[in-house]
Order: sequence, then structure tokens, then C-alpha cells
Amino acid sequence: MMRVGVVVFPGSNCDRDFYRACQLWNIPVQWLWHKERTIKDVDVVVLPGGFSYGDYLRPGAIARFSPIMEAIMDFAKKGGYVWGICNGFQILTEANLLPGALIRNKNLHFICDMVYVKPVSNKAVINQVLQKRVYQLPIAHADGNYYCDEDTLKRLQDNDQILLQYCDADGVVDAAANPNGSVANIAGVCNEKGNVWGMMPHPERVVDAYLGSVEGVPFFYWLFNSTTYA
Repeated sequence: MMRVGVVVFPGSNCDRDFYRACQLWNIPVQWLWHKERTIKDVDVVVLPGGFSYGDYLRPGAIARFSPIMEAIMDFAKKGGYVWGICNGFQILTEANLLPGALIRNKNLHFICDMVYVKPVSNKAVINQVLQKRVYQLPIAHADGNYYCDEDTLKRLQDNDQILLQYCDADGVVDAAANPNGSVANIAGVCNEKGNVWGMMPHPERVVDAYLGSVEGVPFFYWLFNSTTYA
């Protein structure tokens, strides 16, 4: 079973959700304070959603310079798993651990909604235990519009780095299913090695039937080194 460390930045608000999700299945989990300069005894570092440092300048721009980020960058380069969700995804792009950028939603409004996504990449470990089906997950962001230039998009496609795409309930990827204007309906990407990934949807918010859905549960299966499909 993987040992998880959840980073806490000033303004994080989904750190507790992820911590609680791990506790539901007794996954070893600990806090990683943003001022720490080392990462100890974890196999996975999670950068949670929220508004790190108030999203001043732009989301993730200040958090990228937190003391712990140097250790996270070194951890990732050595093959450690790093998972960024929503604001965590934004931080990873600011730190150049993931390609592209998250910019203002196309409609210029904060979006809080349920969306459909489907796994694409076979490279990322997190996707390897997911069925190739449609998952319904919540999003909550103002800057979730994934942008990259044409050359970067081609590399993402050629290198199997597109983690998730927005789609409709039948798995059709088109403009009508794109909630924020993201290039190629991209909801998440991974790095070339497949050990760093970011996504805008929040699987950690739908892991308990009391909350109305357990659609996010399969996204945690890989933490068990499991090959059980959902």
C-alpha cells in the first residue's frame, strides 16, 4: 500500500477531503506543511485543491515558490509519484512539472458543476486501474481552462500524456461537453515519465455514499497497488 503525503498551503481547502478519503481505506497518510524542505516516508505527494496564497497573481504562481516545492520537484525527478488536483494541477504547471497552463474559464466565471470525463492515457499509473468508461466527477474552478500550443498538444498526444478528457455521458468528446474551453477537452495531463499528473476534477469529493456519489473511488485504487477494475 502506498504512503501518502498531503501538502497544506495557506488557502488549501481540499486537503481535508483527500486526507479523509485516504482514511476511509486506512491508506497511510500524513500532512506535509508548505514550509518544510524535506519529504520523508511517503510514496505519493498530493497537491490538493483550494486557493493557495489566495490565488494572488494567478493560481499556483506563489505556491510554486513554497519551500516544500524544491523537495517535491526533486522527488518527482527521481520517479516519485506526484498528484495535483485543481489548484494542485495549477501549481504543477507553474513549477514546469507538467506542460501547459491553466487559464481563466472561457465564460470568465467560476464553475461549480458535475462533469463527465474519461481516462485516456495508459502511461499514468492512476489510469491503469481505471476502466475505460465514463466517470462523473465534480469541478470547482475559475481557472480550469487548459491551454498549450499546437506543438505541445501534439507531443501530449504522441507521448500518451493526456490523462482525462471532458466528454458527455456516452463518452463523446466534443465542444458541448467542454465546461471551460480547455484545448482538446483536456481535463488532466501527465508528464513524459507518467509519474506526475494533474487534473481539474475532484475525485476526492465523491468517495462516500453519504455525499451522494462514489464515482471517485476508483481513482484511489492504484494506492493499493491494485489491478482490480471498477
